[in-house]
Amino acid sequence: MPPATRFGRFRSALSASPPLWWALLYFFCLLCGYYVLRPVRDAMGASRDPAAVFPAWLLEWAAARGVDLGEYTLQALFSGTFIAMLALQPVYGGLVARFPRRVFLPVVYLVFIACLVGFWWAFDTGTSGRGAVFFIFIAVFNLFAVMVFWSFMADVFDNEHAKQVYGYIGAGGTIGALSGPAITRLLVEHIGVANLLLVSAGFLSLCLLCIIKLRPWAVKRELENAEQSGEQAMGGSVWAGLVLVWRDPLLRALAMLMFFGVGIGTLLYNEQAAIVRAHFPTAEAATRFYSTLDWAVNGLTIVIQLFATRWLLRRYGVAPLLLLPAIAILIGFSLLAMSPLPLLVAAVQVMTRASEFSLNKPARETLYTRMDRESRYKAKAVIDTAIYRGGDVTFVWIHKALAAFGSGIVFLFGVGIAAAFTFSAWRVVREQRRLPEQSSEAKGEAARPTA
Repeated sequence: MPPATRFGRFRSALSASPPLWWALLYFFCLLCGYYVLRPVRDAMGASRDPAAVFPAWLLEWAAARGVDLGEYTLQALFSGTFIAMLALQPVYGGLVARFPRRVFLPVVYLVFIACLVGFWWAFDTGTSGRGAVFFIFIAVFNLFAVMVFWSFMADVFDNEHAKQVYGYIGAGGTIGALSGPAITRLLVEHIGVANLLLVSAGFLSLCLLCIIKLRPWAVKRELENAEQSGEQAMGGSVWAGLVLVWRDPLLRALAMLMFFGVGIGTLLYNEQAAIVRAHFPTAEAATRFYSTLDWAVNGLTIVIQLFATRWLLRRYGVAPLLLLPAIAILIGFSLLAMSPLPLLVAAVQVMTRASEFSLNKPARETLYTRMDRESRYKAKAVIDTAIYRGGDVTFVWIHKALAAFGSGIVFLFGVGIAAAFTFSAWRVVREQRRLPEQSSEAKGEAARPTA
């Protein structure tokens, strides 16, 4: 299709869907703010100096027990992230259950902005242990902030509209993800790491404006589809999300897909970190490398989003968006098992992350537009946070055990994980066929007799 035709369709989509403007700006600012910080986080994880990551008391405690914490940097950071995620899960569940959308959405972002200001002070003063806490915070921030965004989009857009606009929204986020590393590369050596945190906080402040502007459209869609209003507290148990994931076959399949997908990413991430430690000894050099990698990932992502995602989703549904990347990843890990070259590791990393952002994630998020609000906010939170970080901590320790046998063994094990990921994608495709075309909540409301 000629570029002019595609641009014309994009302009038509903007005209037909006014909230698309604000959704694009929202996702752009969110991912730009995150990707300003991601290279800083990754440089912390790949640091060769444990004193720059962990507090002195923790290093002394580990040394007294004969443990060199520097040898377990990523394992300790991922384990800490998982513990933090488990601790925050009931807090988020309580917030969603007891407060309406107009309260809990801004609160989530205000808390993150306040934390960034606090970290700015910690980095500026050189507070001990700031690296580990910052790494954990950014991992938590990424999952919760993006999860809340897509849950809110499922309130603003119904299934049919989601198929039309989610590709564009994803592209807006990818432009933000491309801009973030560029900002980091440009500014890090001039303003320092600490001031990058204030830049990110500024982008998150714009997200609050977008939430306010999109709220009336969410209310309008809920009224049109006779759904429960998000302007009222959802109620229910703070643990309802876990129960839903356990009982619902589709949610279980989505949880499996997330778990094994994270396993693939974690194995690649750890091998990549070893390469960075060997070739980029300073924090600035490592930050620049990671920002370059992010640039490559997001460049490929936006090409797929603009030229394939929307067309595949509208013509064939979620099946190709879930199955094609899974098969490509299986092939990639098979090649790595035979020849684990550093350049090939980077190439498979770019392909894996780009397919997640451009194909897998839009497909998964579209499915939530056909579910009720508890599934969107509570079950989705469990899958996108606890299951995600559970996969992280599981596979980061598995990698530590396998790394002693060499990269070939790591990737041979990864072939099995990629096969499980492919099977999970097939399960999701099969189970999602039972969903109604509109949310189950709306379907139930429409079936009720009027008084």
